[in-house]
Amino acid sequence: MSRIALDLGFIQIYWYTLFILLAVLVGCTVIYLEVRKQKFNVDFFINLLFYSILFGLIGARLYYVLFNLDYYLKYPIEIFEVWNGGLAIHGGIFAGLLFIIIYTHRYKVKTLKVLDMVTPGLLIGQAIGRWGNFFNQEAFGAITTKEAIEKLGVPEAIVEGMKIDGFYRQPTFLYESIWNFFGFLILLMLRRYRYIKTGQLTGFYLMWYSFGRFFIEGMRTDSLMLGPLRIAQVVSVILFIVGLILFFFAKRGSKFDNLYKEENKDEVRF
Repeated sequence: MSRIALDLGFIQIYWYTLFILLAVLVGCTVIYLEVRKQKFNVDFFINLLFYSILFGLIGARLYYVLFNLDYYLKYPIEIFEVWNGGLAIHGGIFAGLLFIIIYTHRYKVKTLKVLDMVTPGLLIGQAIGRWGNFFNQEAFGAITTKEAIEKLGVPEAIVEGMKIDGFYRQPTFLYESIWNFFGFLILLMLRRYRYIKTGQLTGFYLMWYSFGRFFIEGMRTDSLMLGPLRIAQVVSVILFIVGLILFFFAKRGSKFDNLYKEENKDEVRF
């Protein structure tokens, strides 16, 4: 299976790059539609998304490089070859979150309200982005048989794409993509609930993604490691606890207080 989607001679366009761009486009569209629906300042969100995506991509790459530092110290030029894969979503989440906190604090906008509007777009973006891993033949699981994968109802093209170095592998990228997609659908339903409170969508996102990632990561054979520990599992446990606390902390008080669907009162001036 070729990783190259289009070869123009002077430049090669990789499937990985296309799926990352598609993930960003779809995710931003979902966020934009919610921003308009919530009657939020669109210009504020356009700036916020542009820089949070930029810093998120940088953070995702740096995170991956740091956990493979011995290799990249030998081949430093490959640090910039992001089309070969190597974007760690947790690094992107941390970098993007840090920027959003700073940016919303600067303009005196509720950080949790912004994060609630962002999380559905982020999760569908993660679901799409995992397909870039498929074409790069990464984020895979242990050796298995063709028959075992076919029994899961996986299309033949994906089954054959999971034949790596002569062995069939568990399509863990697919498991996570499906998990994220269903989480996205649940978030869409949750935010329509009349009494959902500000911060609960973010809390649910952290719990849902972290729960699935913890178990799927345990099936992978190319995890980033911190000694004997899979770093993604460690981070998932922490984020799940944070999400649990946030979800129930936001629920405090009257069911009419601090509602996500409250008319936006944040005035943003540039």
